[in-house]
Amino acid sequence: MKPSFRPAAVAIAAAAALALTSCASSGSAGTTDAASPAPGGGTVVWADYGGSTNESFNAVFFDDFTAETGTEVVSTTIAGAVQNEMFEGGPGDYDAQMTGLAEVGLYKDSLQVLPDSVPRGDLLPAEVQDYAFGGMMIGYAQAYVTDTFPDGGPQNWADFWNVEKFPGMRAVPGEYHDYMFEAALLADGVAPADLYPLDFDRAEAKLDQLRPYLTFYTEYPQVQQLLSSGSVALAFGPNGLFAGLQNQGVDTTVVWDGAFVEANLFVIAAQAPNPENTFALATFLADPEKQAAFSERTNYGPSSSAAFDYMSPEAIDRLPNAPSHTATVPADAQGRSDAYAESVDRYTAWLAG
Repeated sequence: MKPSFRPAAVAIAAAAALALTSCASSGSAGTTDAASPAPGGGTVVWADYGGSTNESFNAVFFDDFTAETGTEVVSTTIAGAVQNEMFEGGPGDYDAQMTGLAEVGLYKDSLQVLPDSVPRGDLLPAEVQDYAFGGMMIGYAQAYVTDTFPDGGPQNWADFWNVEKFPGMRAVPGEYHDYMFEAALLADGVAPADLYPLDFDRAEAKLDQLRPYLTFYTEYPQVQQLLSSGSVALAFGPNGLFAGLQNQGVDTTVVWDGAFVEANLFVIAAQAPNPENTFALATFLADPEKQAAFSERTNYGPSSSAAFDYMSPEAIDRLPNAPSHTATVPADAQGRSDAYAESVDRYTAWLAG
């Protein structure tokens, strides 16, 4: 039996849900030979976590897509119950919905296969390319306001745990497990290649060592508030949060060594109301020049390597999947999928303890 779905940890702040537009057509899982162009009018209901990243999707992609096709993209905030129902094969309002690598593996049988006419993201893991589009590469990393450590800050996860050398509180997730177990194991000396299957007992013991120095956040905007106010010295979270601080003029250092790089993706469930419109949007999202513009706004990496051709070396170097970041830890889709249910349960229990 598949575990109950919980929203993937994504680098986007929760926002108030917009009213969903009622959709009349229905879809089914399976391969479509060709994507029909989006008809004039109609909608695509796009479910993500709102915030500045959704604003960037609108500015870079959705406005132009609507202008060219007449199809409106209606953004809404993901409700876990709706997503769970659709990922289990049931009906729901969402056409495109954000998720993570583990969920694609767990719920693949309830997802539509993209038609051949939708370009695949060559930077996405091969096992998800037929199901996922609009992907952005996110780095789950530690960061700090540069002035906090004028002589140089942490360089790796062992340093994140070293409160004597790098004093101060640490902000970490207080709801989603993100990569907390993996970070703890790397800090304890486990090699990246040996992370899976996760040694939960060892990871929890390492987390226990740091608990007195942890501040738990439950919404992503809190990370920016905690760092900029000086309430914490270090924070662990999606790199887009730190890009937001940098864009506000806050000199912030992201530690790329040991950062976990994972694709956050959009998929189409078996009973998505408007699959043809969504296939057309998926094709639009594959445009490498537009992906480059999106990456420059958000510091999230593109799903197409061709996007690098439209970016400066400086802009590329800010991305999680920049070729220069050789010490990052690529997500292990199978390892994450196998550990998913226990990770959720164990982290929830650890937080309560």
